[in-house]
Amino acid sequence: MSDEALGLLQLGLLTAAIFIGFPTAFTLLALGFVFGYLGFGHLVFDLLVQRAFFVMTNDVLISIVLFVFMGYLVERSGILDRLFRTILVVGGPLRGSLALSTVITSTIFAMATGIIGASVTIMGLLALPPMLRLRYDKRLASGSIAAGGTLGILIPPSVLLILYAANAGESIVRLYLGAFVPGFLLSGLFLLYIIIVTLIRPQAGPPLPPEERNFPLRQKLGMVVTGVVPVSVLILSVLGSIVAGLATPTEAAGVGALGALLLTAFYRRLTWENLKSAVFQSIRTSSMVLTLLVGSAIFSGVFALLGGARLIEEFVVGLGLSTGGFIWLMMGVIFLLGWPLEWTEIIIIFMPLFWPIAARYNIDPIWLGILVAVNLQTAFLSPPVAMAAFYIKGVAPKSVLLKDIWWGMMPFMGLQIAVLVAVYFFPQLALWLPQVALKYLGR
Repeated sequence: MSDEALGLLQLGLLTAAIFIGFPTAFTLLALGFVFGYLGFGHLVFDLLVQRAFFVMTNDVLISIVLFVFMGYLVERSGILDRLFRTILVVGGPLRGSLALSTVITSTIFAMATGIIGASVTIMGLLALPPMLRLRYDKRLASGSIAAGGTLGILIPPSVLLILYAANAGESIVRLYLGAFVPGFLLSGLFLLYIIIVTLIRPQAGPPLPPEERNFPLRQKLGMVVTGVVPVSVLILSVLGSIVAGLATPTEAAGVGALGALLLTAFYRRLTWENLKSAVFQSIRTSSMVLTLLVGSAIFSGVFALLGGARLIEEFVVGLGLSTGGFIWLMMGVIFLLGWPLEWTEIIIIFMPLFWPIAARYNIDPIWLGILVAVNLQTAFLSPPVAMAAFYIKGVAPKSVLLKDIWWGMMPFMGLQIAVLVAVYFFPQLALWLPQVALKYLGR
């Protein structure tokens, strides 16, 4: 069997193993070793050491551990609860105020953590019961929670963008800057949709009752000071230092983790149980991601040396697709992969197959990264898998059916697809801010 055929068999077995349910990281390691040994013998041992050492010495990956730790601390600090109630009291007189507050809170929370499951689950616990009590439309309620909770995959400090940058060899700062406009555009469209729906159907989202929002001005200001200002300072110190060039993403993540620790202590939630839980969850999540990276580095190294990557590249280029045709083919594949696979697996395993082809088409990697991030965010809301729906169903009462959640997410998924199309036809949505900011800062 030729090396190229071995490479294709290696990729086919990986796909089959993932769909069957084998642990992805260990499948990558095993297939990389076996096919590497079949292809070039004992040299595979040198490759194993080199690729593993390369991943472990990548300083950028430290920021993943720190940002994840920061996110889990913020989750346990009670910040989200205070933030949500503050925004709700201020915007209470508006129709759909609970749904609007959910999206706004989720947008701010996305800038403090990129942990999608935690964000959707916590917002489901906070926002869904009062929405149901006020007889909100179940579909609007669940859709706003699911859509808002997935914003963390795109809005910095997105862990997805860190992984993309680390694997593609691109600037995290440029990716972060490129994600701001599409991320806030998406959040704004979610808010606009809620406003339009509640204007057309007022019963779908009534305002907050007066007795739940009429507080003295002094009390409202106190809620803003304790509920909004601290998390805003944390976000500005982390993202602001990265954008301004005052700190690397790793250094900023360290500052963010320390700030989250201090905020948790300030809110009197820094207990031994909370700290231990945050540390253990961070270790588990980071270990999963980093083990996947090591396995993927070994697998992709063997796959490339066997000629599998070159064969796929020549096949796709041989189709004679235009640049747009290739991009939409890739977007379609990623969208479908988003049903059975986690975004980490798609970025780490399958994106390296697309990057060499994208380079041949002279596609800007920053623009491509934002397209991929929006696409993967869409996959969270897309049935039949739609992980956001299952996160909500796990905390929702029995009266909220899974079909209600799915139908509620559909309009928001349509808005995500609209932003994906907008970023494709107007690349400056993703490229303007990086160009302006880096030019202004002289970098």
